[in-house]
Amino acid sequence: MTTTMRRFQSLIVFVLFFALVLAGCQTAPTPGADVPSDPTSSNQTPSEPSVPSEPAEPEQKEPVDYAASVKLDLSSDTLKQEVTVKTFVDGDTTHFHVPTSVMESGVLKARYLAINTPESTGKIEEYGKAASAFTKEKLSAATSIIIESETSRWDPDSTGGRYLVWVWYKTAEDADYRNLNIEILQNGLAIANSAANNRYGETCTAAIQQARDGKLNIYSGAPDPDFYYGDAVELTLKELRTNISAYNGMKVAFKGIISANSGTQGVYIEDYDPETDLYYGMYIYYGHGLAGPGLDVLSVGNEARIVGSVQYYEGGGTWQVSDVSYRLMKPDDPGNIQKLSDGHTASYRLTDADMLMNGSVTIQTEEGSLSAPYAEFAMGTSVELKGLQVVEAYTTTNEESSSKGAMTLICEANGVQVTVRTAVLLDENNTLITQDAYLGKTLDVKGIIDFFDGNYQIKVYSANNISITN
Repeated sequence: MTTTMRRFQSLIVFVLFFALVLAGCQTAPTPGADVPSDPTSSNQTPSEPSVPSEPAEPEQKEPVDYAASVKLDLSSDTLKQEVTVKTFVDGDTTHFHVPTSVMESGVLKARYLAINTPESTGKIEEYGKAASAFTKEKLSAATSIIIESETSRWDPDSTGGRYLVWVWYKTAEDADYRNLNIEILQNGLAIANSAANNRYGETCTAAIQQARDGKLNIYSGAPDPDFYYGDAVELTLKELRTNISAYNGMKVAFKGIISANSGTQGVYIEDYDPETDLYYGMYIYYGHGLAGPGLDVLSVGNEARIVGSVQYYEGGGTWQVSDVSYRLMKPDDPGNIQKLSDGHTASYRLTDADMLMNGSVTIQTEEGSLSAPYAEFAMGTSVELKGLQVVEAYTTTNEESSSKGAMTLICEANGVQVTVRTAVLLDENNTLITQDAYLGKTLDVKGIIDFFDGNYQIKVYSANNISITN
C-alpha cells in the first residue's frame, strides 16, 4: 500500500470519528418541550424507518333502549285505553278487547303507528314470522297493555277497519311502560311507515338508524332462518293435512277441486284420497295479489294446482296456504297457480252431527297409525248435514263489520249441537235473509268444515245451500 493511500484512509477514519463525537454531543430535548412531529427531525437513524401506528378501534357505543326512553304521558290529550289481547295477527296488527264505549263491537283492530313489519299472514316475507313472534312474545308476558291514539281521537287507517295506535306494555306492576312500536323498530323487525311524522318521530328515526348501524334482522343482509328459500315441495293434500306442522313456513305445491269461495279473498280446495276414503281440504288465502286470469284459476268447480306457503293463522286458529301468485306473461311458470280442468263440483259428503262433532278417524301413514278427530282431518272440506233443528239464532249487527247481516245458527240433531255460521245471505230478489227465516225450523245444510273459537262449525256461503225441510 502506498503512503498516499494510507494517508487517505487515516483521513476517512478521522472524519467518521469527528462526526460521531458531534452526534453524541447533541442536547436532549428539555422535559415538557415540544417534540418535532417531522420524522426527519427526530433521533431516529436512517436504518430504523418510522412505522405508522395502527389506527385506534372505533369506540363501541352501548345500544340505546329507545323503547324505554319515551314515557307514556297519561295527562296528554291523546286517547288511552287499557286493553287485553283478543287475537295476534302479525307483527304490526293486533286485535284488542276494549269496552263497548270505545268500540261497539268490544274489539279494536289495532294497526301499529310508525312501523311496517314484513308480511306473515298473506304474502310471506323474510323476517315476517320473527316480527310476528316478537310482538306475541312481548304482549303475552305483559301485566298491563295500554293503547294510545296519535291525536285526540281513534284514527282509522287506510282500510277503515283498523285503528292507528301506539302500544305500551309493562311486565311488572312496578315497571315503567315500554313503547312496543319503537321496540320493534330498534330490533330491526320493521321498516318506517311515516315514522318521523308523529309525536315520537325523533325517537323512531333514531331507533331505525341504530338498527341499521347494528345490522339487525331485516338490515342484516343475512338469510332469515324462518323463511323457506327452496323450491316448492310437491305433495298431496292428504300428506299436507296429516303432517301440517312439518311444512310450516315451507312452499308447497298440490292439486284439488275449488269447492267454495269465502268472499274474503280466499277459497277452499279439497281432494279425495281413495286409500283412506276421506277428503282433505285447505283454505287458500290469495289476498290482494291476484286479478283477472289469476282469479279465474281459483273459480269454484276448477281443478287447480296451488303453489304457496304454509302458515298457521292466529286469527282463526287454523292452517292456511297463502302467498299464491300468477304471472300472466309466463302462464307455464312452475311457481304459478294453474287451472288443470273445470266442470267439477264440491263433494258435500253426507255426514251426521255426531260424526262431525264427536267422531274420530285412524289412518295409516308411512310413520304408522295416526288418530285424530274426524273434523280435524276433514277441515276445509265440503259436507252436508241433514235434519238440523235451529234452536237459537244470532245476527251480526256491528255497522263496522264486513259481516254485518251474517248469522250464527245453533242447531241440534239427535242430541248433538252443531253451529252453522253463514255469510251475508240474499234471496232470489237480492233481499237480505234474516234469522227469522230459520229460527225454529229444520234444515239440510251444505257447507265447509271450519274452526272458530275452539270449536268446529259449518260455514255456509250461499242461501242455495240451506234447505228448510220442516
